[in-house]
Formats: sequence, C-alpha cells, structure tokens
Amino acid sequence: MARIDAFLKLGTDQGCSDIHFAVGVPPMLRMHGDLLPIKFRNLSQAELEGYIAEIMSRQHQDMFRRGHDVDFSYVSAHGGRFRVNVFRKETGIGATFRAIPSQIPSLDQLGLPPIVKKLCDHHQGMILVTGSTGTGKSTTLAAMIDYLNSTRRLNIISLEDPIEFVHKSKQSQIIQRELGTHLPSFAEGVRAAMREDPDVILVGELRDAETIRWAMTAAETGHLVLGTLHTTGAVKTIDRIVDALPADEREQTKSFLAQSLIAVITQVLVKTADQRGRKAICEIMVVTRAIGKLIMTDQTHQIPSQLQTGKDLGMQLLDQALLAAVQAKQVDPDDAYIYATDKRLFARYVTDTSVLPKLDLAPG
Repeated sequence: MARIDAFLKLGTDQGCSDIHFAVGVPPMLRMHGDLLPIKFRNLSQAELEGYIAEIMSRQHQDMFRRGHDVDFSYVSAHGGRFRVNVFRKETGIGATFRAIPSQIPSLDQLGLPPIVKKLCDHHQGMILVTGSTGTGKSTTLAAMIDYLNSTRRLNIISLEDPIEFVHKSKQSQIIQRELGTHLPSFAEGVRAAMREDPDVILVGELRDAETIRWAMTAAETGHLVLGTLHTTGAVKTIDRIVDALPADEREQTKSFLAQSLIAVITQVLVKTADQRGRKAICEIMVVTRAIGKLIMTDQTHQIPSQLQTGKDLGMQLLDQALLAAVQAKQVDPDDAYIYATDKRLFARYVTDTSVLPKLDLAPG
C-alpha cells in the first residue's frame, strides 16, 4: 500500500472533493469549497517526492523529470479513484488529488434542470458544459453520458485527460480513451473517432484551435459532440470559440455556432443551505433562431436578455437560477451572493453582512 493512500482515505472518508499536497505545509482537504489542513507535520521535499514516486508510472516520472506537469488517474488501495495533477512550484513539488465518486450520479441526483435531459436527446450538434476549474463539469458530463448509455443504443467515444468516471456499457457501447495513454492529443482523438462509427463524441476540453476545428467538423457531420471550456457564461463561451480561430475563419465559425451549437450549460457549485455539501447551479443557453442571428451579427452582448425571457425553452441566467435556489432554501444565501452578477438582488437574503463591505458594495 502506497503511503499516500492513508491521506486519501482520510479525505474521502470525510467527504472531501480534493486532497492537496505541497512542500512546506501539511496535507489539506477541500471540504464543501473550503481548504482545511490535516493535523500533520509540514511535508518536506524528500518526503513528498517519495509519496508521489510510489504511485507514478515510469512514463509519468520521465515526463515530470523533463519539467512537465503530469496528469493521471490513480486507484488507491482502499478502492478510491482519483484524478491527479503533479506540478512544480517555487518551494518544491505539489500534487492535487480530485476524488472521483465510485458511482456515477444521475442527472436527477445532481438536481440539474429537466432541459438537460432533453438536450441529450439531440442526434447531432454540439453541447458545451462550461465553468471554472472545480465546478463539476466532469460530473455533469458523466451524468449526461450515463443517461445516454441507459436510454439509447449508441456508440459513445469519450476522450479524457485523464479518465475519471469509469463507464460500463449498458444500452450503448462506451469507449473511453485517455490523453497520453491512448492518444497524443484531443484533436487527434476526435479525428480518429470519426473513423470509428461514433454516434456521440465527448471531448474532455476544447483547449486549442485544432481541437475546436475537429469538434466542429464532427458536430456538422451527423454526430453529437459534448465538450467543456473554462468559460464563465454563454457569451464568453461564444467569444472564446470565435477568438480561438484565425480571423479568416471567423465567419465560418459564427455560422457553425448559429446552426450547430445546441446549448451552453455554465455551472457553479454553491454551498447548500445546511453547509453539508454543494449544489450545481446552472446558466443555460439554448441556441434559438434569434440567438443564432445575434451570433452572426456580432451582437452577443444581447444574449443575456434572451436567456432571461427564454424560460419556456429551458433557458435561465445564472442570477435567476441562484435566486430561485435561495428562495427555495436549497443553497446558502451568503455563498449565492458571492457568485451573483447583480448582487443587489441578493443583498436582502444575506445573513453574514460582513460579506457586503468585503466586496466593496457599501453604499456611496
């Protein structure tokens, strides 16, 4: 048993989402969004290097020695599965272990809006799940894939970095391929997947122009493409994709987004009202003819008003979803206030008034 497994078990037994290791400080747990130290000594460089070396493959050790950050999945002795990132920083090495639940949660268990299931019923086009790091994008995508796997007979190819949730084929066949292990890049993975008779292609991250191009091609040629971006809203997502490609491809890209982008789901994780967990709150944009026209005419700044009035189509602004969750006593109003865009809508619900001046929102 690797020595680091004891810390991982301690963390997962307490229900943490991440376990952090860094030279000069004790191991730390991410509990419902807050970082808390374990009662342990500060880790030395040699000690932490020893812990990490015990669980890294020779290939990953070689990559790390050459100066690269390393991402891989790890199954501990007690059966817990983790997504691992190992890196170097000023004071030495560090590592973050993201705990992957053993059971894939359903869309209903995650409390996601009903429109998400309807979006999964499309047969071609692109659906993007976006948000900052650690907002549950991978979990939402896993639940979407599990829904497809349980309800339709499809060939689903999932390209991941690294593989997190492990899917077992149900109604569908699921092929999971890992960056660095089974394929050299997401772009190459999408290109190869199109020769493998896919119905659905999941792209772990649309991180460069080439990957975006291939994902767009797949979505335009009869496939359902699911992907992620580290963007914090529908408008920023559209702008990011347009800006990622060369200027001479701008019109073609806008045309794709107007015609083949199905929806953008942007999510944040907000503490629940009882402080014992976090709930995904989503902004949802479903691309309508009106939104497509705004994209084509460079008027994306008007998209939020379409989301605000598109409730019948399943659309909602993040503030609308946050406010509904606060009023239903599902989430902590203080945490919701921090995530809100128009904070004045939420000020009346705040219980810890110290957050108001901290955010420079005092009157005057």
